[in-house]
Amino acid sequence: MTKGFPEGFLWGASTSAFQVEGAWDEDGKGMSVADYNSFKRSDRQADTKTASDFYHHWKEDIDLMAELGLQLYRFSFSWARIIPDGDGEINPAGLAFYHDVVDYLTEKGIRPFVTLYHFDLPYALAEKYNGWEDRRCVDAFERYARICFEEFGSQVKYWQVINEQNLMIRVDERMNINIEDNHEADRVRAQMDYHMFLAHALAVKACHEIVKDGKIGPAVSSTCTYPLTNKPEDVWAARMNDYMKTVYCLDMHYYGEYSGIYMRYLKERDIVPKMEEGDREILKYGRPDYIAFNYYRTLCASYLPADEEHPVGMRVYRGNEVDFDQYGYCRDEKNENLKASEYGAQIDPNGLRIVLNDYYARYHLPMIITENGLGTADVLTEDGKVHDDYRIDYLREHVRACQLAIEDGVEMIGYSPWSFEDLLSSHQGFRKRYGFVYINREDMDEKDLRRIPKDSFYWYQNVIRTNGKEL
Repeated sequence: MTKGFPEGFLWGASTSAFQVEGAWDEDGKGMSVADYNSFKRSDRQADTKTASDFYHHWKEDIDLMAELGLQLYRFSFSWARIIPDGDGEINPAGLAFYHDVVDYLTEKGIRPFVTLYHFDLPYALAEKYNGWEDRRCVDAFERYARICFEEFGSQVKYWQVINEQNLMIRVDERMNINIEDNHEADRVRAQMDYHMFLAHALAVKACHEIVKDGKIGPAVSSTCTYPLTNKPEDVWAARMNDYMKTVYCLDMHYYGEYSGIYMRYLKERDIVPKMEEGDREILKYGRPDYIAFNYYRTLCASYLPADEEHPVGMRVYRGNEVDFDQYGYCRDEKNENLKASEYGAQIDPNGLRIVLNDYYARYHLPMIITENGLGTADVLTEDGKVHDDYRIDYLREHVRACQLAIEDGVEMIGYSPWSFEDLLSSHQGFRKRYGFVYINREDMDEKDLRRIPKDSFYWYQNVIRTNGKEL
């Protein structure tokens, strides 16, 4: 038995459109960059055409959410379902679908918490403008955001602008970056990042104008980096790793300008983005009402000196699409003190307490976790059960870390782990499962798509029922 959580704390669960909806081209929906990328892997894993088939099972799924006791459901709208080509005609069927979902969530007493953009830029914008490289994409996003606020603002009061901009910008595939020259790729990356900051600020401004009592903010991919040793240069490297991957992004959202550290980096690389007169005023609108972040792991870093072949600031990716070595700053290292999931994420509940305290001390805004979970294989037993004690253990320790952070003085408004149901993992399909609800399908066999609550479903149901007193 624990002390529990503050009254009014919101217990939720999360998904995203391209990972659960399916129906990728039904009822007028346009193709997204996420669709396009998934089709390239469809000979090896599931794609977005069916995914978890939420589009045809939404009512059943929301009934399960109500059974679970969810007070909040964090999900995303598909921009390409609402505006198929990104900046043209509105698709009435797309709006109708999300109205049905929002109405039924509201009827069931579940607060809808909507992300406007979760890795799924309309592919037509990538073809027309190379997406976020062109400022016209900013205008298209502002229009899309305003349409959503006007359509749904009477019922949806919590909004997220962009999911994990700070991580998405590092993944060439998600940004539609196909450039061999590393310097040119990073120049384009910096320009895209800047345009997304403008889009974020304009969306925040629009929400505050249109949605009565609306709250809006970013969802960032959090980082907590430990130094490999207590050498001063390794300590500095760890801080720079956090800064270059996450804090620079939060600083821009909060202060409306690049910090000195990040501007120095952009100048070192000669990749300072093009800015227009009036942008400084626009960016000041972007200060969020809360900070949402997604937490899965911690990192470790050592200092990596630059040399003649590798100038200061040059980034080199190794091992995955997310982490990088940065000459003159930091090298990604393995933390020998932590165990990792089968997919390499080092499991560290204490790191969650650290980032909650760190971000709250830096910005003093309410905090909500919108992703946190264990991605791994699950086994459906012959009697139709999924015994995922390993997931329960993972979530229990991270919920306890939240409780400790609240006792430290952090203002937390909710916890919405990833994910409500099994969904399409970008690179591992349905082999890598996160959900409280098992979706009965494999990558190359859709089976019957039956929904089966796992043991973790019933554990979390009790956590919600007792407001965290029973973990």
